[in-house]
Amino acid sequence: MNVTSNIPHQHIENKSFTVVINKEWQVSLARRKLNMLAVALGYNVNSTAELVTAMSELAYNLFFHANSDGEVTVSVINSVNKTGISIMTRDSGPGIPSIEKALADGFSTNGGLGGGLPGTKRLMDEFTISSTLNGTLITCVKWLS
Repeated sequence: MNVTSNIPHQHIENKSFTVVINKEWQVSLARRKLNMLAVALGYNVNSTAELVTAMSELAYNLFFHANSDGEVTVSVINSVNKTGISIMTRDSGPGIPSIEKALADGFSTNGGLGGGLPGTKRLMDEFTISSTLNGTLITCVKWLS
C-alpha cells in the first residue's frame, strides 16, 4: 500500500528542516515533520515508519548524549533517477569512544537495550558516522523505491 499526498513532488515547499534537540519534545517535533515530508514524497507506510524510527533513535541519542547542542537536519536529496531523504545529526558533545562498539547490538552507555545505532544502520540504505572528542556526525539516507 502506497500512501501519498495530494502535493506533487516538485511542489513540496519545505524540502529540508533542522531541529535543535535539547528537550525531549523536540524529538517528537522532528518525527512529525519527517513523517509529513515522507508521506508527501510518496514513501510507503513501512518506509515512512523506518525513516521516523531511525530519526527518532538518532535524535534521542542527541538528547541523552550531546550536552544540549545537538541538531537533526532532514533533507530531500536527488540522485540520478532517484529521490531520497537524508537525515544528519551533529553535535559537539564528548564523542563516541568506540564506534565499533556503538554499532554492535546490545552495547549501551545509558542502560538501554543497545539497538539504536545498529538498528538505524539496518533501517537505512546508507549510513556513515564519524566521531571525535569534539563531537559526532551521523548521516544516513533512505531512497524512495
